[in-house]
Amino acid sequence: MGVFEFLRLITGCLFLLIGLVIFFTEIFGVFHFRYVLNRMHATAMGDTLGISSCMIGLMIFSGWNYTTLKLLLIVVFLWLASPVSSHVLARLEVATNDNLEAHCTVYPELKTLESELDASQTAASTIQQSNSADDAG
Repeated sequence: MGVFEFLRLITGCLFLLIGLVIFFTEIFGVFHFRYVLNRMHATAMGDTLGISSCMIGLMIFSGWNYTTLKLLLIVVFLWLASPVSSHVLARLEVATNDNLEAHCTVYPELKTLESELDASQTAASTIQQSNSADDAG
């Protein structure tokens, strides 16, 4: 076994292990979170990142051939399809859940949310400026 094959083995194993860690984190998120949108976010991010990482590891193991091209096409398809399907399911949950206010804040108008975000950013910048002034003095 040459140095190049050894580096390929280590790199492929590293990507597979990263994918497995992401999958276990996703499983923890699915069982830990209580609300369906939080669970959906954990699974969508975990699936996209975990499967992509594992597929990249398999591509490294495979080398440069048609199998690598097929795995790359699967990764591209999953990167496009998983967020879209998760978004559609999340919109369905928001549209059909009559008790949505119990789980999250619902803003009837976007202007209200924007004003709250501006106020929180202003408060955060004020706190940051006072902390930097305390550090300087």
